[in-house]
Amino acid sequence: MGFYADKVLPRVLDKACGIKSAVPLRARVCAGLYGQVVEIGFGSGHNVGHYPGAVTGVFAIEPADTAWKLAGPRLATARVPVERTGLDGQSLPLADDSCDTALSTWTMCTIPDASAALRELRRVLKPGGTLHFVEHGLAPDAKVRRWQHRLEPVQKTMFGGCHLTRRISDLLTDAGFTITEADVFYEDGAPKSLGADTLGVAVSP
Repeated sequence: MGFYADKVLPRVLDKACGIKSAVPLRARVCAGLYGQVVEIGFGSGHNVGHYPGAVTGVFAIEPADTAWKLAGPRLATARVPVERTGLDGQSLPLADDSCDTALSTWTMCTIPDASAALRELRRVLKPGGTLHFVEHGLAPDAKVRRWQHRLEPVQKTMFGGCHLTRRISDLLTDAGFTITEADVFYEDGAPKSLGADTLGVAVSP
């Protein structure tokens, strides 16, 4: 990683992802997690305080050393073991059928090959395991979508390859997941072009 990506961007994202409006969304998406969880795009650990009591452990996938260091104070309060297990959601160092549930919060926008990452999650999830997700992507309104296409090159440059126009539901179904819950909305306090969110649950076959 370059200096900006490794040292600066994780600090920017730590602040951006810690905004007050994201707290209830994190609580919603983490509800229902249980057993051994794999969390891709762990970042600086903003989900740690929302893991429910049914979670027994978390495999954290996070490429940035700075983000992991920033997570330190949150990890110190974790009620379950959280282990930094890998750096790349596209290649998980976990055995097949080794996880009960999975978590992804505002991550699929940035992974270079989101389809590969979702296939990896399917591989490591037990049959019937669930992926809990909240992601921003292509907006439901044409006017907003036009702005997303205009802004995406700048967004990708400034925020580590973050896309604004990925179709989250399509990515999940194309990877073989069955979406059982999906709420599409604009995030409070965010520009619509940046905050077109989908929050839900998808089941691995």
